[in-house]
Amino acid sequence: MTKTKVLIIAYYWPPAGGPGVQRWLKFVKYLPEFGIEPIVYVPSNPSYPIIDETLLSEVSEGITVLKQPIKEPYKFAGFLSKSKTKTISKGIIPKEKRQSPIEKLMLFIRGNFFIPDARKKWVRPSVQYLDTYIDDYHIQTVITTGPPHSLHLIGMELQKRAGVKWIADFRDPWTTIGYHKQLKLTNFAKQKHKALEKKVLQSANQIIVTSSVTKKEFEQVTSKPIAVITNGYDTHTVSNPPLDTFFSLAHIGSLLAKRNPKVLWQVLKELVDENKDFAKDLQLHFVGSVSEDVLASIDSFGLSSYVYNHSYVTHNKAIEFQKKSQILLLIEVDSEETKCIIPGKLFEYMISNRPILALGPEASDIETLIKETNTGVYFNYHDHEALKKTLIKYYGAFQEGTLQAHAIGLQKYSRKNLTESLSKLILWE
Repeated sequence: MTKTKVLIIAYYWPPAGGPGVQRWLKFVKYLPEFGIEPIVYVPSNPSYPIIDETLLSEVSEGITVLKQPIKEPYKFAGFLSKSKTKTISKGIIPKEKRQSPIEKLMLFIRGNFFIPDARKKWVRPSVQYLDTYIDDYHIQTVITTGPPHSLHLIGMELQKRAGVKWIADFRDPWTTIGYHKQLKLTNFAKQKHKALEKKVLQSANQIIVTSSVTKKEFEQVTSKPIAVITNGYDTHTVSNPPLDTFFSLAHIGSLLAKRNPKVLWQVLKELVDENKDFAKDLQLHFVGSVSEDVLASIDSFGLSSYVYNHSYVTHNKAIEFQKKSQILLLIEVDSEETKCIIPGKLFEYMISNRPILALGPEASDIETLIKETNTGVYFNYHDHEALKKTLIKYYGAFQEGTLQAHAIGLQKYSRKNLTESLSKLILWE
């Protein structure tokens, strides 16, 4: 049977590490099972802030991957300050009062001279290359995934030129994402971002988002069909390591300056002071980049001696941490803009059999998912007493050897089931 060809335009692809690469790496893995042949288009010389060579082995054999060069300002900005460029490109932006003059300048240039983002110069050459490819290989559907949202401009232009069906996938929102306000945008730049976002949302044949909150937000801008396809989990080849013998709380992924739940550090400090056994057993593991602001906050509560900073590790190593830690921390910024954010790691947390302790804004999609799947507990940043009671309860279960999660209804979040939902959108005429 002849498979339907679909062209997927992405920026993040192995050996890129971090959460951005996982979504389409897994979709591409399972699409052939639903009668679809994915063809992937990515840059040949990207500036990835995180590299994970182990993910190259997860690229499905026989998949066509097209590559074309990209010009990126991050390479030139590196001459000013390599470390600051890399930190900002990871999304770790220091609080304004702690920003150096170079960081302020870089943020201003990034926000006002590169609209919608620093990969905008890839749009024109990509359109020229892909317009011919689409015609030569009779491709009828194009999918763009962002951020970077400049990739949606490629899809919009190909829709005009080649008459293809265009699906725009938003892994994160555009103008309402948390860091957008930190880019020191002029009024002109803000309006240009808004105008481009509106044009994309009103032009795409189909829009995909990862949360119901983002869907409601976009429905105020466009009448085009919007589907929610969350991120998910895949089957793991990592064996189950023995559980930590300490009362370990692990956070996997970046801890940005605004992801700083002082209420958690306060509660842990109180429990350390009140319970000698707790003080002997506690460990805090951070797997990924951690903001200096967060580390300084932890230090101010006298908890630095409990911190184990592992920096970035491979995806398989991160899964090991998820499976062996006593509790998994999920921390989101306490703001209106982050209610729609569902970190990809949440779904991997869910199948780890470890209880999730999450903190974030009220009425978050994360809270809904955790309650629906019975995989942990969710708190707001002011829930001091409830958080303390839960940690005391979890520590008691740890001492008895009974601490674990009791998940329900996870199957619909498997990568294969989510890909089936995607395939229906691709095959829909």
